[in-house]
Amino acid sequence: MEHISVIGAGTMGNGIAHVFAQNGFKVALVDVHQAQLDKALATIAKNIDRQVAKGIISNEKKSDILQHITTHTTIEEGVQHAALVVEAATENITIKLQLFQQLDKCSPQHAILASNTSSISITKIAAATNRPDKVIGMHFMNPVPVMKLVEIINGYETHPDVSNTIINLSLQLGKTPCVVNDYPGFIANRILMPMINEAIYSLYEGVANVEAIDTIMKLGMAHPMGPLQLADFIGLDVCLSILEVLHKGLGNPKYAPCPLLINMVTAGKLGIKSGEGFYVYTGDSKDLLVSNRFRH
Repeated sequence: MEHISVIGAGTMGNGIAHVFAQNGFKVALVDVHQAQLDKALATIAKNIDRQVAKGIISNEKKSDILQHITTHTTIEEGVQHAALVVEAATENITIKLQLFQQLDKCSPQHAILASNTSSISITKIAAATNRPDKVIGMHFMNPVPVMKLVEIINGYETHPDVSNTIINLSLQLGKTPCVVNDYPGFIANRILMPMINEAIYSLYEGVANVEAIDTIMKLGMAHPMGPLQLADFIGLDVCLSILEVLHKGLGNPKYAPCPLLINMVTAGKLGIKSGEGFYVYTGDSKDLLVSNRFRH
């Protein structure tokens, strides 16, 4: 397997492209917006500079990695040589189903189609194609160049050979693959999102303030980041979307998103991406500043 196509040049897409290129694969990065592709390449170059500074890779390797990435604004052009396509578009079922229908038509017949979805059913995505046995979940963690885990999700019809191929490919990338079956939230988010939701409920009900909740989980449970800060990092809209998938898919009221989370997303307070969530994000400051809304 030599040619990889990555669909979507956002945070996850550029990270996935970076990791494949760093490991010698030829990567076609696809996005409808050229400006987003240019931004992705700049981000990859900046992240490579960090790796050079830390001694992870040599300075000579930087240009080699970037030369392994080509950019494309059409799917037809971007997937024509692909042995594997990794979709990393917006976490929206309608968009993903449309994309996979198109990928199925445009990709070589032998190509494996993978989704980086964090919660949407792989079986449902696969059903939109004529190759459900070649559709799989390949859920990378953010930031992709740093995080070791790849959650591999087998759909109802994913062929064992396809699963084994993706396991071996993940190992080639220096990642640790963990295989799970296709049920709402898989494992990562089925366990993580209720924790985040419970932290938001604890704030909503006045059990503790933002700083106390995050500090208790960091110092008491050895979490590198508190659940409210992590929610801001993931995106509160993404958290809400995943909780809604869990609630609808499993039918259990314990997955119902906290009303405070719903209100914050409705108000456009999405975390880092909007500049404010449970904390305020200004400039390059490393110091966390709790949002005025939650100061006492």
